[in-house]
Amino acid sequence: MTTMLRPGDSDYDSELAGFQTAVSRRPDVIVAATSAADVVEAVRYAGEHDLPVAVHSTGHGVGIPFEGGVLVTTQRMTGIRIDAGIARVDAGVRWGAVIEAAAEHGLAPLSGSFPGVGVVGYTLGGGFSLLGRKYGLAADQVTAIEVVTADGELRRATPDTEKDLFWALRGGRDNFGIVTALEFRLVPVTRLYGGSLQFGTASLATVIRAWRDWAAEMPREMTSSLAMVPMPDLPVVPEPLRGQHVAQIRIAYLGDAAEGERLVAPLRAAAETLGDTLAEIPFTESGKIANEPPIPHGYRADNATVSELNDTMLDAILEHAGPDAPAPTVVLLDLLGGALSDAPEHPGVGWDREARFTVRALSVVDHVAIPEIRAAHGKLFDALKPWSTGKLLTFVYGETGADEEASKVYSPADLRRLTGIKAAVDPANRFRLTHNVEPARDAG
Repeated sequence: MTTMLRPGDSDYDSELAGFQTAVSRRPDVIVAATSAADVVEAVRYAGEHDLPVAVHSTGHGVGIPFEGGVLVTTQRMTGIRIDAGIARVDAGVRWGAVIEAAAEHGLAPLSGSFPGVGVVGYTLGGGFSLLGRKYGLAADQVTAIEVVTADGELRRATPDTEKDLFWALRGGRDNFGIVTALEFRLVPVTRLYGGSLQFGTASLATVIRAWRDWAAEMPREMTSSLAMVPMPDLPVVPEPLRGQHVAQIRIAYLGDAAEGERLVAPLRAAAETLGDTLAEIPFTESGKIANEPPIPHGYRADNATVSELNDTMLDAILEHAGPDAPAPTVVLLDLLGGALSDAPEHPGVGWDREARFTVRALSVVDHVAIPEIRAAHGKLFDALKPWSTGKLLTFVYGETGADEEASKVYSPADLRRLTGIKAAVDPANRFRLTHNVEPARDAG
């Protein structure tokens, strides 16, 4: 039997630890998997003892608290193989390792803003990449998924085999089994024009409107987001940014630097910058664009896709998540469209591909009570509701209402299909320690 840890064992707490520190979990058993065979053994053990089972790689997207059950950790499963433009990665691989391996072949993955995120969880949530407006979702590039289902069997799901499971996993996440390996296409990218522009508190209202207007004219080679970040007044923060509520415009442009400079000129002219890191960079340095903190912390987050960003919405964002917000909040506005609006050959679970932007709100819980954060986020998203078109499960962190989340994220038709597939592959709802899709009661 592979390594099994129980509360009180010396390595239990360190094995349980992940990037998200605000969601309490206390499984009866932790299985530290090193192979697909270990995962099979863990799932069969859970079945034999009638226990629910969950999975954890890096612990970034942990959604709900739980006690009891079996937690399978996959961080030791780190194999990567690249052949003919297809990457095969094991369940514990992080994007940084794939970026480096792909670069040796003149290729890049559809990774996100932070290289420390795990490949599998990110991709099963859709995968909104730095290259997304040119190449679409990371989930759209997946060609095969190896997954251990509730019966303890290792299956291989592709567009031609296990079609329903292949569809459900790409968007339904860990409701249907534990993924042990992913295979996906890489793209021919080695360099990009990228980095960020940073503006101070006094420029927030001007810059957020300038970015909104600028974004409407961008080609699909341009992927961009705007982050509003309250920076602490501490020596660790660079002096120009210290104590500022910073507007950070993030740029990832797949074109030459001269054209990139021309495209971003209106942003540079919008207000005085506090920082400017825009340059041509190798894709291996793409993590520097957002420059997100690598230190584990506790956070809650929610989001909405929206049909537009009108002035009323921008005023609400500034009011409920700006410098005077009751709970310090990081807001991220992501430009959608381009290839993200295209219908892929083999789509996963649906989302509103006509949406123009996402609005994400994230608050650190170390110094603010969760009820205060929930109330602040609630006011923000209530104000945006007239223009909201949906929600992305991949950006829901630290939510406790696990069962109700599915109905907020999935369309009625997709949810019916998901519950039917769930009934077929996990009728006992073994994989319920997540934002749960319950098995259809009338199946079979």
